[in-house]
Amino acid sequence: MSISKQDILQALETITISGEGRNMVESGAVQNVVTFADEIIVDLKLSTPALHIKKRAEADIIKTIHEKVDANAKVQVNIKVEAPAKPQNPNLIKGKPIPGIQNIVAVASGKGGVGKSTVTANLAVTLTKMGFKVGILDADIYGPSIPIMFDVAMEKPLSVNIGGKSKMKPVENYGIKILSIGFFTQPDQAVIWRGPMASKALNQLIFDAAWGELDFMLIDLPPGTGDIHLSIMQSLPITGAVVVSTPQNVALADARKGVAMFRQENIDVPVLGIIENMSYFTPAELPENKYYIFGKEGAKHLAEDLGVPFLGEVPLVQSIREAGDAGRPAALQTASAIEEAFETITKNVVEETVRRNENLPATEAIKITTMAGCSAVKK
Repeated sequence: MSISKQDILQALETITISGEGRNMVESGAVQNVVTFADEIIVDLKLSTPALHIKKRAEADIIKTIHEKVDANAKVQVNIKVEAPAKPQNPNLIKGKPIPGIQNIVAVASGKGGVGKSTVTANLAVTLTKMGFKVGILDADIYGPSIPIMFDVAMEKPLSVNIGGKSKMKPVENYGIKILSIGFFTQPDQAVIWRGPMASKALNQLIFDAAWGELDFMLIDLPPGTGDIHLSIMQSLPITGAVVVSTPQNVALADARKGVAMFRQENIDVPVLGIIENMSYFTPAELPENKYYIFGKEGAKHLAEDLGVPFLGEVPLVQSIREAGDAGRPAALQTASAIEEAFETITKNVVEETVRRNENLPATEAIKITTMAGCSAVKK
């Protein structure tokens, strides 16, 4: 039986690539189809380097051809990644990279209380255990929690002289350098600042500090999609963003908005992926059981729907909360399920960061012309 190229194309028209609205033929992703007897070769062009999207596209093509064209055909899929060229914009400005810092990763969440700071702390610890030099900028001006989680709440940054200028020396614990507005306020003191004051304080923490050499700076952002987020992206060229959510629909709705913020045309910060926190609960007396208290695999399905990598899941475990309260992040526990979970997530973050750096141009800091809304944000 001869295989028709037209039959193959009609079959491929039933496949939509994750994150795109049109089928792969209509969108131009299918570059060529070649048939040799019982062998079919499909050349595919994708605009995203995400490994899970490439694998899913390949699997969908093979499955569809076997189901709709020839069940015995030998199918080969050649995938080429071509990121769309970005138009030149006269309003582009270079960011202010901090000398010595290689990657700046923003950890965000659309909703409060999903464990964003806990994830940030444990990511930092795991990166350090892997041999990376790591720093954390606690950008949650109104609710800083990183100092408590690292048992340095009563510490104060010292002043050091760098090149004739006085700089703040970050507080350090577990090999991680930390700066937070929490170091400059009393535990019972509320920070009641308008946006410009908060932005000025953040700029001091960023640029008036002696961070030294870092492989990763993690920025613990506040919940939401507001003024602080724009100020950070105005000040720094962010390498990529990680969004944290629980599986609950209410949290997922806000996480979707968080991803949309970074993807907005005039912001355009690559989203490295989504992390699901509080995925399931396993009681100690029933170690084989999993109870999906907040829903099952909600963040994983959201990642697939948005076409971004799913970086992994963190179970709902009492020791994670206790470790954070005690100032010793849970990932420091050796030979534990928590350590293993964060190792998997952190490896995925590193892999996505490397892939992003290999396939996409450096991120620019954004230029804000007015605070009336995101429509006034320029690159």
